[in-house]
Amino acid sequence: MEERFETFTILINRINRNVRKIKNKEMAEYGLKGIHVSCLHYLGRQEGLSPTQLSEECEEDKAAVSRALDYLEAQGFVEARPQSDKRYKCPIVLTDKGQRASTLINSKIEAILAEINDSLTEDERETFYRSLSAISNRLDEISQEASRL
Repeated sequence: MEERFETFTILINRINRNVRKIKNKEMAEYGLKGIHVSCLHYLGRQEGLSPTQLSEECEEDKAAVSRALDYLEAQGFVEARPQSDKRYKCPIVLTDKGQRASTLINSKIEAILAEINDSLTEDERETFYRSLSAISNRLDEISQEASRL
């Protein structure tokens, strides 16, 4: 049992660390970090998300997303479309520069996923994602139960 736990946590941490490294390496020349990549990716898929919605999409802390959006706005990648006096409710949209960056990010993501896809059959990939989703959902439940205690 202990070995299973160690293998699981080490592999998940290694995957997460490698994803962060790839994001940072691929985007360093643009002055972007991992969280910026996530924000631009999700805004490219669905513009007009509020910072709160973007935080939920990215699965990132609201404060971290807020800092990322401040940076992206200062660098000209995004802009807020005020519809409320509360910044966290304002829809965020990509500028032309942000749209170009989002397109570049998505093409890099597709290239990396294509490389990964070569290591699994379609059935293996479906099984893997179904299993990973089941594990994630169960860990969410356990986490919520633990926070109620």
